[in-house]
Amino acid sequence: MALAVLATAGPAVSQTPMEDPLDVRDAKRVDRMEKVIRELRAIVFQLRDTGKPVVVQPADTDGRIDELSSKLSDIEGALRGVNGTIEGATRDLDQARRDNAALKAQVQALTTRLSAAEQKQLAAAAQAVPPPPAPPEETAAAAPAGDPAKAFTQARQLMLSGDYDAAETAFAAYVANYPDAPRAPEASFWWGKTLAARSANAEAARAYITAIRGWPQTAWAPEAVVELAKSLVALKKPADACQTLAELPRRYPKAPPAIATRAAALRTQAKCSA
Repeated sequence: MALAVLATAGPAVSQTPMEDPLDVRDAKRVDRMEKVIRELRAIVFQLRDTGKPVVVQPADTDGRIDELSSKLSDIEGALRGVNGTIEGATRDLDQARRDNAALKAQVQALTTRLSAAEQKQLAAAAQAVPPPPAPPEETAAAAPAGDPAKAFTQARQLMLSGDYDAAETAFAAYVANYPDAPRAPEASFWWGKTLAARSANAEAARAYITAIRGWPQTAWAPEAVVELAKSLVALKKPADACQTLAELPRRYPKAPPAIATRAAALRTQAKCSA
């Protein structure tokens, strides 16, 4: 009876095959053994290559990979920061170069304008005073032609000997005969000194202007600036004298103390602003 029921009960319910726990454990065991074998191979190779004792440490490959990945990420972040800093510095450097080029152009333009203004000032001062008297024709003719060095030496000796009248004539002849000689500006300076000695201040001022045109870097140039200012004060031109004295420390910052003292006294006399 029971057999019949079972025979007529229809198809049997299918059963899902169950995983054998032993197979799982065996697979894990195999994995561990392979891992141990790899570590042993590494130890053997290390011993063979270095000949040093080997310290066996448990393998933590995944942990090390994570640690290296973290360090690599930190390095990449630091590199991005450095690159950003370099890019910013490059932009700042380019801007600084552009600013420097613009500043140089402005300084050059200002220097050109200042030089033009100075030349205009000297020309105006020269026009404000009458020209110095021309040397006597007989003196100019008597000057040794083609020998400016000898002519300058003779004129200077006359001045050192105290014969200012003869020195005035000799320096005037030198300037007339050798206007392009290297010592022509200096001759104009000494000519101005001889003119100032007889209070011919207008003629002396013009001679000094001729001497310092171009602001030569010579030993006598600072004194010529002070002498020009002195002549302008005597001509009742204090404003021009103050402008002239203002150029002294800028053009000749290493002028002798005695010249600086005379310039200070003239500033006081001309009532120059500080």
